[in-house]
Amino acid sequence: MRGRVIVKGHVQGVFFRDGVQRLAGRVGVAGWVRNNRDGTVEAVLEGDRKDVEGVVDFMREGPRGARVDGVEVADEPPEGLSGFEFR
Repeated sequence: MRGRVIVKGHVQGVFFRDGVQRLAGRVGVAGWVRNNRDGTVEAVLEGDRKDVEGVVDFMREGPRGARVDGVEVADEPPEGLSGFEFR
């Protein structure tokens, strides 16, 4: 599956992207994560449904120091991404 995730709150400057990348790599989820100018963090995640949902669950909480006020998840058609990167 593929999901696009937007996270709102205090999610920049707290190693949010790093935590997403580490977990995604550990469970074999491909995609990317980036900080947006509006203060949100955005990610595209591709992989097995349970693994993608596990990364999304992490994003609902974030790392220590983060405050997650909202998470939007949209399903998208998979593109066959490999690896995981910061954008």
